[in-house]
Amino acid sequence: MKKLLALSSVLALGLALSACETTMHDGMKKDMAKKEMAKPAGKPVGITGSMMDVSFKDASGASHTISRNQDNSATVNEHYVKTSRPCPPFCIQPMTLAPGVDTIGEVEVLHYIKQMHSGEPVIVQDSRTPDWHERVHIPGTVNISFKTLSTSHGADPIGIAEIMTEQFGVVEEEGILKYSNAKTLVLYCNGMWCGQSPAAIKTLLKLGYPAHKIKWYRGGMQSWTNLGLTTSK
Repeated sequence: MKKLLALSSVLALGLALSACETTMHDGMKKDMAKKEMAKPAGKPVGITGSMMDVSFKDASGASHTISRNQDNSATVNEHYVKTSRPCPPFCIQPMTLAPGVDTIGEVEVLHYIKQMHSGEPVIVQDSRTPDWHERVHIPGTVNISFKTLSTSHGADPIGIAEIMTEQFGVVEEEGILKYSNAKTLVLYCNGMWCGQSPAAIKTLLKLGYPAHKIKWYRGGMQSWTNLGLTTSK
């Protein structure tokens, strides 16, 4: 009889504990649900406090808007997830390439894109090879590969002169290039480990292009995509 009473007590205790655990589990689920509901929705993502989306029409009349990805859980573009590329050739570039050449950031690039598509004498130039430009690039920018400006990469001197006079606003007089009306050039490539825009800038300087009319976006596509800014293909 004592054994039966003891067994009954154990069973009753077990049932009570089980009921208690169920109640606690249900309570925890409710708390978690409340916390989930209390989470703020994705907060809007601007560019800066005073500068939001940038809209413009390109030379073909197509409309573009550059903004930031509004998904707060967005991650880095797959083309730019690697951290350790072999050097050379993918060596970290210095902050300053040459005296007089300004190193700029994303907001400045946006400013120059707006100027370019407003008819100002500015070219925002993707200095990468055409295959990279077709893969992903900053909207509204012009692809002029660093290779087309360098004889060491197979460029024809006549072809270089044509780019200078037909696209960059340089005037040729009796075989001499005049830069008084040259456009402001803003160059970029794949990022701070990419040597393509630096190579283009060094070539332009050798050809006599005024340093103060050259701007370098060092962060390039690496920084642009890391910030969730709009890209084109």
